Amino acid sequence: ALIEARTLVARGKLKHQYPHSWRSKTPVIFRNTPQWFLAMDRAFANAHGAKTLRTLAVEAIERTRWAPPSGENRIKGMVANKPDWVLSRQRAWGVPLSIFVRKDGHEILFDEEVNARIADAYEREGGDAWFAEGAKERFLGAKHDAATYDKIDDLVEVWFDSGCTHAFVLEDPKHFPGLAGIRRTVDGGEDTVMYLEGSDQHRGWFQSSLLESCGTRGGAPFDIVLTHGFTLDEIGRKMSKSLGNQTFPQDVIRVSGADILRLWVASVDYTDDQRIGPEILKAVSDNYRKLRNTIRWMLGTLAHREDGDSVGYSAMTGLERLMLHKLAELDLKVREAYDNFDFARVVAVLTSFMNADLSAFYFDIRKDALYCDAPSSVRRRGALEAIEHIFRAVTVWLAPILVFTTEEAWGARDAAHRSIHLEQFPEIPASWRDDELAKTWETIRLLRLAVTGAIEIARADKLIGSSLEAAPRVYLSNPEHLKALEGVDFAEVCITSDIAIEFGAPIPDSAFRLPEAPDVGVVVELARGVKCARSWRYFDPATASPDFPDVTPRDAEALRELRALGRLQ
Repeated sequence: ALIEARTLVARGKLKHQYPHSWRSKTPVIFRNTPQWFLAMDRAFANAHGAKTLRTLAVEAIERTRWAPPSGENRIKGMVANKPDWVLSRQRAWGVPLSIFVRKDGHEILFDEEVNARIADAYEREGGDAWFAEGAKERFLGAKHDAATYDKIDDLVEVWFDSGCTHAFVLEDPKHFPGLAGIRRTVDGGEDTVMYLEGSDQHRGWFQSSLLESCGTRGGAPFDIVLTHGFTLDEIGRKMSKSLGNQTFPQDVIRVSGADILRLWVASVDYTDDQRIGPEILKAVSDNYRKLRNTIRWMLGTLAHREDGDSVGYSAMTGLERLMLHKLAELDLKVREAYDNFDFARVVAVLTSFMNADLSAFYFDIRKDALYCDAPSSVRRRGALEAIEHIFRAVTVWLAPILVFTTEEAWGARDAAHRSIHLEQFPEIPASWRDDELAKTWETIRLLRLAVTGAIEIARADKLIGSSLEAAPRVYLSNPEHLKALEGVDFAEVCITSDIAIEFGAPIPDSAFRLPEAPDVGVVVELARGVKCARSWRYFDPATASPDFPDVTPRDAEALRELRALGRLQ
């Protein structure tokens, strides 16, 4: 019909990359219409001199902190190559551009009175006021001849609309009184503004906010931008109703609790797409139980500590000072990880410390002293003091992640104390850092690993049941190994009743050797003597006390003290 009417300008085939609508699954028709653009390369006067919007935006990107850092190059490349921004849309709904243009010269009307009338109408009636009958005359008023102006009915591109959020969130104390008085560091204040969204927003909200703010305020509206990936199912598929592979937060919270969900969030690398599902959540739950049980054990142990019962750092054994050294190391790692929003590292270093250093090593060794030493024992009191420091540091460090668990634990330790979420991270004394001590204990732990390896074989061979039934003989040839054991109760460290060190003697062929320490040999022998009825350690009965003949001298001393305190039945 157009050809017959001679009204078709041209015809032909056009190949383009959007042949179908992703939403309606139908062919797309492209229509060329006049649009409104935001010039990226036209210099304009601003606080930084006459610069283009592109230049201002790139400079602002470089002044912003990006997490992960790769986000900077991603958005900078987009802005550097961005064509002029199309601001107008032709749709049936949205926010009007609210522009009047002279018919004769196509000049935009800039009039504060007109703009004030439009803003007032929008606040009371909404954007539909622009399309109401008589809107042109109403907004132009008597000052301007409505016949000489065209009212532009195009709508604002939605990303420009969202990019204005900083103006009414950060700069509108009337509607956001809690944010009144914010003064950013770029303006000489102490406040920092972070934008947080998915990585797709480098092209969307982050970019529109950046360009809008640079054009109106000369700089970015944010100081930090943090991006995250998207959540997939356990095998890496996008979640959808049709696949039935969705995981709903409320379901996880109902079944496992909010802290399990929070621990999963903190454990994954959120900068990339992350996976979730029943098996993954089961692993997270197992990790959570280990952390909770460690905290619970500390609480149970600290219940026996008297207020003010401290011995001080200098009176502690090397084992306690090693744990405080590790606490000082952790303090730096945890603070750095939180500062970099690296929550997965926070979880990793604290989990490793609580499982490997505390539960499997320190607590395992110290249970004997904590349970069996006399109440006045410096070793026992020093251990309790160290555990107090560890408990208070670990719970506060975990508080941003395990918010309910740590609040419960904090209240159990000191019911009258304020919420843990009002606490600052503890100030760990720099004097606790002792690299030489840590190096010595690395050697001791290696030797302990050789002993425990031999004991496990002996237990599997039914030679012994408990490690306290053993009195290993350890063959050493390295002087550094012997030096590391000076002043250390190595039998206590290995949780055996006795231990013998053979320095320089040939290692028997039957000795157990650890691949990491081939010059160390261990032969497991049975402990001699009788079994202590209290600590289960084997001892020479000739050393027993008449009043407590079935326990070691150490245990007898503890029982006498408990009897004097009225705690012995």
